[in-house]
Order: sequence, then structure tokens, then C-alpha cells
Amino acid sequence: MRTLIFILAILLAVPAFGQRRSRADEEVAPAFTEGVVYALPRTGLKIKVSAVKEVFEPGPYAAYAEQLLGITNARNRASVNWHIANVEMETFAEPDPDQIYKALGNAAFLVNLTTDGCLAGINSGKPENGSFRLGINSFAEKKPKNDGFDFAHINDSPIFVPGDSTNNFRPTRVSNERKAAEAAERILEARLSRFHMAAGLMDVFHPDGEAYQVSLKELERIEQDYLSLFVGRTTYHTKKVSFDFVPSSAAERGEVVFRFSEDAGVLPASDLSGKPVTVRIEPERNLVSKYTELAGSANPAAGESGIYYRMPAVVSISLIYELNTIATARTVMAQFGQVAPVPEELLFGEYAVEFHPETGAVKSVYRK
Repeated sequence: MRTLIFILAILLAVPAFGQRRSRADEEVAPAFTEGVVYALPRTGLKIKVSAVKEVFEPGPYAAYAEQLLGITNARNRASVNWHIANVEMETFAEPDPDQIYKALGNAAFLVNLTTDGCLAGINSGKPENGSFRLGINSFAEKKPKNDGFDFAHINDSPIFVPGDSTNNFRPTRVSNERKAAEAAERILEARLSRFHMAAGLMDVFHPDGEAYQVSLKELERIEQDYLSLFVGRTTYHTKKVSFDFVPSSAAERGEVVFRFSEDAGVLPASDLSGKPVTVRIEPERNLVSKYTELAGSANPAAGESGIYYRMPAVVSISLIYELNTIATARTVMAQFGQVAPVPEELLFGEYAVEFHPETGAVKSVYRK
């Protein structure tokens, strides 16, 4: 009887001992449930705009231009006019807040990330060390240098002339009409001198070689300076501004990037005093459709490891102002493409997968 009781006690103790061993094993090797968070990239645009400011200053003798020189429609009002001279576009990549994932299981031990946290590879070694480059978009307008030009410095007619016995010899202010007539006379003299020099009709032998060219240019400068007293003067100043813009699905209908005014130039999108300049993105539909069709997987375990990649789309970009297209481009954009899981069979140590950090597309798959 004692033997039977001893055997029963041993049988009851064995399961408890095995249960304690199992719990100890679980404490030594816990299940791996955490992972590494990463992002897929999206594509942004840096749009660089060069705008030209055209400033017109009317000449003080514009009213006499037709009477003295036969110049019709001489402008007599100051004006400022801006126009867009050139547009350039380039792309940049950044993490997409709508495409954040966590690599789980063995895949979490093998992920390689870029400096900004985007997926660079699986079991592919250390990614290239990148560095952030800060791009500044400045709206400050640099004041153009003063060239020292002044209409008052051109005309050598005096402001006052000595009086005579008719006004008790008091100085008399010279009228604008008289000063305009003298300025017109200088223009005609300069033109005549250039003609005589070119035709060899001068009383003395005119200079030759370099001196001849310098003399002609100086006469031309004098003529243009005096002519500006009648037709005015236009100066030009170029301002360069850039904008960072990340297109979304709304860009297919057009999104405002900045605004433009002929009076104030390039303005931020928030400044409603200007007219909108929009960006329109048109993805290559056939390409995206094919990607979407083949992105699915028949493997029920697809995506369990949390490793995804992107198939970026080819897009056409149009920059539009007042219904006119002012710039176009064609490039690859990540966020308009398709996201798909990396096959689980490739997420073991014997395989390596590399991705393009700029687009999230697969760069290469190879056996190590």
C-alpha cells in the first residue's frame, strides 16, 4: 500500500515540475513582439521662380517729345510692372506621415534605415550616411544698387539766367519749354556728329581704331541720356523666390503653390492680393493600374512582418497661371504610386533587399 501511495505522489509531482520548467524557459526566451518603426518616402517639389520688376520713370520733357522730336505717345506716368521670367523645379524626398509601419519578428533585426527614418534595406548592410541640407525659401527683396542716374544731372541748361534792363536785371527762371528745346538740340547735334564721323565729313581728321569706336559710343551715350529726358527710363530688377510643395491627391485638380501680382510680384499662397499659381499633377493611369493589379499577394501571411515598399508613379506636372501653362515637367512621385508588402520569403538572413530611399521602390534583391 505504501508503495502505491509513493508511486501516485511521483506521478502527481511530475506535471508540476514540467510546468515550472516551461515557465522558466518562457522567462529565459520571451516571445519577440516589439519592432522597429519606419516610414516610406513621399516626393516634394522645390519650385524656383525668377520674377523681373520693371520700373518706368517718365522723362521731365515728355510733353514736348512730339513737338520737338516727332516722338508720339511718349509715356508721362511712372509705373511698376512685374512678370515671371523663369521657373525651375526639382524634387526632394521626406518621410510620408501617411505611410508609417513597424517591422516585426526577425525582420526587425535586419532593417536598415536612412537618416530621416525611411526604409533603406533589409539585411543589406549599413546604408550610406546621409546628411540634412537645409534649403531656405526667402521672400526678402534685395534693394537694387543705385546707379546714380538722375534726370537733373543730364541737362546742362541753367535753372536761372541773368536779367536785363527790362526786369531790373533780376535773374529769371528758365522755362521747361526752353530747356526741352535745348535738350532736343543736343540730341540732334549728337546724331549729326555721329553721321559726320562715320561718313568722314568732319573738318578735321576723325580718330581711328579704338579711339574711333570710343568716340562713337560716347556720342551714342550722350544722345540716349538726353533722349531719356523725353521718352523716360526703364530699369529692371530680378527677384528669385523658391517654394517647397508636397503634392497630394488634390493636386490632380490643382493646388495653389504661390500667388503673383503685376504690382507686387511673387507672393505667398496666403496673400490673397495676388492671383493664384497652381500645380496640377497627372499620374500615368495605365502604369498605376498595372501596379495595383499585381500588388496583391496570394500568401495569407503577406505583410505579417510589416515590411512594405512603394511602386512610384510617373506623373506630369503643370504650373498654371491665369489659365496659361508657364512650366511643365515629367518625373517620378512616390505618393501617387502603389504600396505592396515585401514577400515574406525574402525576409530571412540569406536574402538581402535594397530600396531607393527617394521613392521607396525596390532597388535590388540578392542572395547573400
